[in-house]
Amino acid sequence: MKRICRYLPIIFLLLLCVPFASAQSSVDFMLGFGTAHDSANGGGLESSESVNYLNPCTPGPTSDGYCQNNPALNGFFLGFGGDVMLGKRFGIGATADVMPARSNYGPLLYRQAFYDVDGIFRPYSTKRVVLQVEGGIGGAHTGFGVSEAGGCVGTAVCVPATTEPVGSSNHFDVHAAASVSLFVTEHIFIRPEFDLHYAPGLTDQFNSNVVPAAMVWVGYSFGDR
Repeated sequence: MKRICRYLPIIFLLLLCVPFASAQSSVDFMLGFGTAHDSANGGGLESSESVNYLNPCTPGPTSDGYCQNNPALNGFFLGFGGDVMLGKRFGIGATADVMPARSNYGPLLYRQAFYDVDGIFRPYSTKRVVLQVEGGIGGAHTGFGVSEAGGCVGTAVCVPATTEPVGSSNHFDVHAAASVSLFVTEHIFIRPEFDLHYAPGLTDQFNSNVVPAAMVWVGYSFGDR
């Protein structure tokens, strides 16, 4: 939970805008569920059995047998977000999308996250349907760790298995998204969204700097639309 919360301070700043938004337009808070995809870059890392542990390598028939493939980016993402509309058409928003569970990255474990601050434009808005496009900047964060096995000394003292961080990689991120909010009540909405992230340097971890993603948000809207 601490690792998820580290991406939320910008979103929580939107709380300061609630009184303004209630009087002028609207503010939304959202929880999302989705995924992001990027193929593997073809590289690898030496496993713990190798004398060159964690050194870069190229998997294949000519490798030393200890080279483990770098993975593709996929899996489940959990999202947190908020929007403040400064008028009928224009607003600002912030989102943080993070993998709640670590995945294998060769001999390591990794967790991917994207966080962005966006400008918002709503070309079409009714009481039940809102079309929204947005674009902004933020960051792409890849955190790495190693798994350490737990154990017991007799039956009295046991140490649980843990994951120790060993480093991270951070890249500038350009974000664009398009979505449709469907209001099931006056305030509660479901928002399917398509996202595109461009993070120069992400090819150090995966195959492409361009990462398509999709999210389904469930949110609550305060104020007038």
